[in-house]
Parts: sequence; structure tokens; C-alpha cells
Amino acid sequence: QDMNREVVKTDCATARIPELDFEIPAFTQKGVLTTIEGIIDRAVAGLEQDQPVRRATDEEVASKIDEFIGKLKQLKEARSSFTFIIDDPSGNSFVENPHAPRKDDALAVTRYRRTPQQAALLGLELDEKPADPAEDLRNEVLQFNTNCPECNAPANTNMKLVQIPHFKEVIIMATNCDSCGHRTNEVKSGGAIEPQGTRITLRITDPSDMTRDILKSETCSVEIPELEFELGMGVLGGKFTTLEGLLKDIADLVERNPFTLGDSSRPSKTEKLREFVGKLHEIVEGKTKAHFIMDDPAGNSYLQNVYAPEEDPELKVERYERTFEQNEDLGLNDMKTEGYESEGASGR
Repeated sequence: QDMNREVVKTDCATARIPELDFEIPAFTQKGVLTTIEGIIDRAVAGLEQDQPVRRATDEEVASKIDEFIGKLKQLKEARSSFTFIIDDPSGNSFVENPHAPRKDDALAVTRYRRTPQQAALLGLELDEKPADPAEDLRNEVLQFNTNCPECNAPANTNMKLVQIPHFKEVIIMATNCDSCGHRTNEVKSGGAIEPQGTRITLRITDPSDMTRDILKSETCSVEIPELEFELGMGVLGGKFTTLEGLLKDIADLVERNPFTLGDSSRPSKTEKLREFVGKLHEIVEGKTKAHFIMDDPAGNSYLQNVYAPEEDPELKVERYERTFEQNEDLGLNDMKTEGYESEGASGR
């Protein structure tokens, strides 16, 4: 009885029988009004059409198709159950429910939203909103010509706007020199200076803390009290890396300085600095617990909260009012953003 169910199959519909891995792709047949048996008969007729030629040219393929045709014919006899699926992006195909208006337990109809690819296949124009220019900028890597800071040869600098979750947008710039192989990267805050400064304290208790993302702006200083270490504002520049990456950069800064561990250094000083680098590596490897403090008067630095949006028990973020000296360092005391037009006009 199921074989006699009426079926409307449009040009763009795909018919499938999963049990046989059998599929009639879209746009390979004209739309038809038939039955399930009729669709199977049509498929058998199409496969049998070129069988005489195949038997003469490729007997192995012909025998496999004969075997498959036999399986299709067995479906018509309904010796075992099978699934018949019609997938029509246009929504115009139909399989009869002989029990209508009652529900048919053997029939399931699922409606879905067309994908852009399916809509394009049907020749439909999608009502897309015009792209936001700022969104395009976020998805695009801009490139401009510069000179290498090491050898002064022409080089390219790549720049991208990146949105840091639970923080703000930043601009990442990277320069690769093909002449000398020098590579450098720098991070600039994409927003304004915050109304308050930020002091971030992380208690390093686990090696997994080393994987936390970190944004250190060029105005941020770093402190590790256990090592009596402090990195001043502007040293290492702006960086977007992990905590492990920043600590390794600090170790490299100490080791590669010729006045600290080079020929020009004093033995007593060298011994202390080697001890410091060793302790720093122990923190990176998770053998020693320590506090990592970032103090940024501009409020543009960030340390990842792995529990976000919940509070991180090991992370403390404090906001504070900047002192006059900190505002002076940031150039804010002499900066006037309102009312300067009228002043300039009166001066003339």
C-alpha cells in the first residue's frame, strides 16, 4: 500500500533511500506526479538503459549495476522496510498521507530555513543588509609599506582589528622583513584612554595559568613581588600574547642584554641575574607560586579570566584614580577636548 502513495517531486528536489545509499540528485530529472513505486521504476529504467553497452565495455561495472537493480526491484515487493526521503529546498514536493486528516505515524515532514547556497541554486535573491564598514575592517588584514627597524630595507606591515572577549578592540601590527629575517609585532589599544587606571593581580597557582591570554599595553608596568622584579612602563612595548609568552620575553630581555649577562657584566651581578632567570623559569614551569601584577594607568591592559563571566578566585582587578604625575606621563593634563574651538577663535 505504501508503494501506491502519491508523490509530487519537483525539479529541485533530491530523493534518497539511505538503506541502499541511493540518491536521485536535484535537477537531474523533470518534476513528476507519480507514486513511490513509480519513482523506483523510473530509477530502474534509467539504470537498465545503458546496460547492454556496459556489458560489452566493462563487465564488472555492469554486474554491479545489475546487482543494485535487483535490490531496487526487491524494494517494490516490500520484503523489508526502508526509508524514502525527499528533500526539497523550494518546499513544493509532497508525499501522500492516506490517513488524512489523521496523523500518519510512518510519515514525518520537517520544515527548515533555506541556506544561502540553496537560495542561490533556486535563483532567489537574499534580502541581505548592507555590510557594516567597521565589520569589514574586523574581518580584513590591512597591509601597508614600511621600512625594517633593523636593516631599513622595504618591508610590509600587516594590521588587524581584533575584538578581545569581555574587554575591547585592539589593533595588532606585525612586520616581517624578507631581507634580514627580522620579525616584530606590536599591539595598540583600539579605544580611548579609560577614565580610571587598572591594577590586575593574578596569583599563579597552576601551570594552566600560563595559557591565559594577556594584553600588555605600552603604558603598562609589570611586577612580580616574590622576585623583587619590576618592568617599567614602555619596556617591551605593547604585546598580545599569553602569560607564558610574556614571562619568556622578560627572561630574553635579561639574558640578551650585554650589560647584564654579557662580557661587560660583573661576576657578582651575573650570578644574581642568572638566579633571577632560573626562578622565572620555575614560575613558567609551574614549580613556584607567585603573584603577577599589571599596573596600567591608561586602563588598556587585560588578563584573561578563565571563569568568565563568573569571577576568577585567583584574579583581582582594581580600578583607581590616576595621580597628577600619571596623567602627566600620559599627556592628559595639557589635553583639552572640549571648548578649544572658541578659545582658538578668540586668540586670533
